[in-house]
Amino acid sequence: MMDAPAPNQSQLWAIQNGWPPAGPPGPLCNPLPSFQQLGLGSLPHRLQASGSDPAASSDRNNVYYDVQYTVHSQQSFPHPLHTVPATSRGANVPPCSLPLLNEGPQPAPLHPTHSPYQASSPQSQPLHTYPGVLNAPRSPTGNHLPVSPPGIGRTVPQPASDWVHVGSSVGYNHHKVASPASPIQQQPHWMLSALPGGTNFDPNAAPQEGSLTPQSPNSESRYGLDPKLLPSAVKVMEEDKAEWDGRVFVSERLSQLPPLATTPCVVEDRGNASPSAIRSTTYCVPCEGQAALLSRLPLGALLTPLVQQTAPVPLCRDTDCVVGCGWCGASMCPEMSWQDCGQRFYCPFCGKLSEVSWQHYQPTKGPAGVRVDEDRRPELSLGSYEKLHSEKGEAAALLLAIDVSASALRGGHLEFVTQQIHTLLASLKRQEGRRSADVRVGLITYDSRVHLYDLGPHLSRPHMLVVTETEDLQLPVRDGLLVSLTDCLDSMNSVLQLIPQFSAESDDSGGVPIQLPVRAGLAVLQGLKCPGKLLIFHSAALIETGNTNSSSGFFGANKPKGELDRERLGADLKRVVETDTGFAAELRIFVSKDLRVSGCYGLFVPGPSPGHITMATVDERTTLAAELTHSRALDEARGAAIQAVLTYSSQTGERRTRVHTLTLRCSRHLQDTFRNYQAQTLLTFYCKKMYCAVLERPLQELREELQTDVTEALASYRKHCCSSSVSAGQLVLPQFLRALPVYVNSLRKSEVLLPGLRSSVHQRLQQHCQVLSLDTCGTVRHFYPQLLPLPRSADASEPPNLEEALRCTAASLEPGALYLIHAPLALLLWVGSQVPACTLSALFNTSCFASLPSGETKLPALETPLSVSVRSLIDALSSQAPCARKLLVVKQGDTCEEVLQRHLVEDKSPNGGASYADFLYHLHVNSVRLLQ
Repeated sequence: MMDAPAPNQSQLWAIQNGWPPAGPPGPLCNPLPSFQQLGLGSLPHRLQASGSDPAASSDRNNVYYDVQYTVHSQQSFPHPLHTVPATSRGANVPPCSLPLLNEGPQPAPLHPTHSPYQASSPQSQPLHTYPGVLNAPRSPTGNHLPVSPPGIGRTVPQPASDWVHVGSSVGYNHHKVASPASPIQQQPHWMLSALPGGTNFDPNAAPQEGSLTPQSPNSESRYGLDPKLLPSAVKVMEEDKAEWDGRVFVSERLSQLPPLATTPCVVEDRGNASPSAIRSTTYCVPCEGQAALLSRLPLGALLTPLVQQTAPVPLCRDTDCVVGCGWCGASMCPEMSWQDCGQRFYCPFCGKLSEVSWQHYQPTKGPAGVRVDEDRRPELSLGSYEKLHSEKGEAAALLLAIDVSASALRGGHLEFVTQQIHTLLASLKRQEGRRSADVRVGLITYDSRVHLYDLGPHLSRPHMLVVTETEDLQLPVRDGLLVSLTDCLDSMNSVLQLIPQFSAESDDSGGVPIQLPVRAGLAVLQGLKCPGKLLIFHSAALIETGNTNSSSGFFGANKPKGELDRERLGADLKRVVETDTGFAAELRIFVSKDLRVSGCYGLFVPGPSPGHITMATVDERTTLAAELTHSRALDEARGAAIQAVLTYSSQTGERRTRVHTLTLRCSRHLQDTFRNYQAQTLLTFYCKKMYCAVLERPLQELREELQTDVTEALASYRKHCCSSSVSAGQLVLPQFLRALPVYVNSLRKSEVLLPGLRSSVHQRLQQHCQVLSLDTCGTVRHFYPQLLPLPRSADASEPPNLEEALRCTAASLEPGALYLIHAPLALLLWVGSQVPACTLSALFNTSCFASLPSGETKLPALETPLSVSVRSLIDALSSQAPCARKLLVVKQGDTCEEVLQRHLVEDKSPNGGASYADFLYHLHVNSVRLLQ
């Protein structure tokens, strides 16, 4: 609950603004309702002592942050408060934007680490506390407590095999586990204190506006944390890319953690599916269901069945493949174990034995019982393969529906739409050798009625068929409604030329319902038993009903469309038509017999079984999240298996089945499970699960659930996976979950879960559908965009380096520079107020910052080195995006900077979301309180 509460919650903020100085543990507060049920217990008493050594222990693959803080109660006292000298008086602790637990013992105040470096500085003296007032010696030059540089500070003996080296001042390691022979390790620290000189937080205050500068209030922490010292998502991605640079990830049975989804890497299939096809939330599944619940992190997998892999998926005929399990229907895979010299095989998904048909029988060899033909059969040796079925259905069609109502005719859009369709069909005709070159096409126009067109090549000219009964639409003819593009291109062009000349025959002042073209298009496709794509060009404006306070946003949304919209619409049309798509798709998910699929989330209509999903279409980006639950204890030696079987029709009507199988290790130790989670995978899983629930559950409840799950996970990790000598002031994060807090905070304050004042319902629904369809890499880029610095020199000819991305915070922006913000659904160009005139002239063809317009633009095609390099970068990034995007120019100090603030996810959000530093502070404090 870090967001601005509703008016009826003001009393909650008044009474939950601090900790009592003493008292027995009491009931936990409402925002964390399931903490008591977790039963995490308490840490040893020595953790509450102020003299605890924060660096006394560590874990392999753990990341430790030394958090020094003092917290005091804001409650009244029966005696007067002590007077504090003005020279040492600090600021009161601001009320928590996330209500802290109101009862229970208070963590002992920890003091800054004593070191030779700190002893020589007056800033490093111990903090002095007073009843009701937080005091700290204030530095004349800064507001934060000093941070010991790397290599300076206390050293502690290292256990033989339970340490990790934290190798930088920002508090994260570089995947290097310390050698057991090293007796000493250095422990860097960052300090957490209240914000000196700060003001109390008003949860009902309006979002702050004004120029977005590095000194903006949105970039500061209420509690004095230096955001630069927090775990960096950018650094995590850079380290992973450096680790896998030039290497090949070998995906074999029970493989280790794969590269991050944002890391391009070559994958070699040796019996396990590529992580781009199946990516598990953890690559070490707990054997016991109770251990999985205790981790408080989801157990599941992300499925992208039609993803394009680095190596093509082998294709074989289904009659040549060994038939899978005859009991549960799982397809053949390397996880099947052979018995009786190859006559039978054991299915890990149902635990039963199946006979092998005599046509596919081969003997086994060796002690492992491997079939002699294993290397020659993809279904026996690879984690991914595809089967081609003998039956063939109808080829997919392209059906176009155009609005010709009175409002559409008055708007003047029809000429533009028909020109775009003509260009699209002409480009498809020229693409010889492609599957879309001879696609079947059809045309529908509609107002209050439906107009079908017979485009048969035997006719001298196309015929229009008018259907007035639209509720129960019946096709007057079938032949000629869908015709090969080669045979009907001339007829189609003649109709497209006549459409702008139509005259309105009915009054549609009430608007044409969007359901009408949908019903008509489905009637044509279903009547001809043909899959296909239905593209609707609905010219009538969408009207938002009800009492709303939303505005149209920035950048003059009411201006008439121009050339930029033409280019974007044309690019989207081409992308939609040419994208390889599977039709009439059916996805079945099989898991080990001791697991079950308890939920499935994505952009589809759920059915009665979460493990059996039907979809009209599926493409290379379509990603689903499957949630798994234990039914019995898993066998640690056998591991766990997940199989995704997608049956679909291709563009040409071929019926195919693509099979992906992933095997995972199992462990009885909860620490192994935590160490094999990845933050990017969890972000994508949480996103799909929460976004699927926004239409059924309150948004505030979803945000609280996200925060509660992460808080309980951190508390569980401290209790079960860390040494007991870890102090209460030391933040401990699993190795590969360092970026999880910033990802989860960005998800919580997204436009879908925390709407802003300028977000309309239609904008949120559109973003909801677009984000649900993104894969893992796209989801990460959406919630943590790339902030790329552009060259400052007008003569710079080299394109910007994508590896030099900056943290998404206002502190990364300098007034004399240019920055490109890249996300799957947005592309922004921020221009500082002090950019040299020569740079502006080389990029925008103007030397005056004041005359540079804000809003949607297209960079002029200048021959300067800077213009060429920046435009090439934008083209490269646009090719990776799922849709054509607007390029928005945002000037420093302009009112439109709010649109940029939404993408600076480490700062406070304009819609009321908390900053990354404040969110991490509350996660740490509440997770520690759970253990006391």
